[in-house]
Amino acid sequence: MAEKLTIIDSDFIEQAFSFWFNDQEHIRSPFPTYIHSALRPQAIEKFEEWLENIHEDAKDEFNDEMIAEKFEEILFEIALTLIKTEDERLTILYPFLPRIDDKIKDDNQVENKIISRFMKESGDDKFLEIKCLNESTNEEWITSFELPV
Repeated sequence: MAEKLTIIDSDFIEQAFSFWFNDQEHIRSPFPTYIHSALRPQAIEKFEEWLENIHEDAKDEFNDEMIAEKFEEILFEIALTLIKTEDERLTILYPFLPRIDDKIKDDNQVENKIISRFMKESGDDKFLEIKCLNESTNEEWITSFELPV
């Protein structure tokens, strides 16, 4: 297991940054570029601390996938401390959901541009409320859907 815990010396970290800092075919980067230079060293430092604090008896329990998941968890956790806007926070918390300026189709299959979005809570449930603009009619409308837990 000692080899796995020297993962910080491998290209694993660079691959993770490359993946999350750049748009991929089916995934857009949730991290604004202005936080990249601060996020990188802070995530590495916190990940190294986590690795150092794993109890010797527990090291055999970890596999590469678990270690990669922990690094991503740290990356997202630190990113939330570096961003400036609520919309950026929503993007980091829910990186696969629609964003401002995305196009979505209404009930008539007409494309509309998302102009704002925010989270609403109802009891224990959280919803993403999206305000859209029909660019051909200049009409605004709102829709919402439940957020994943």
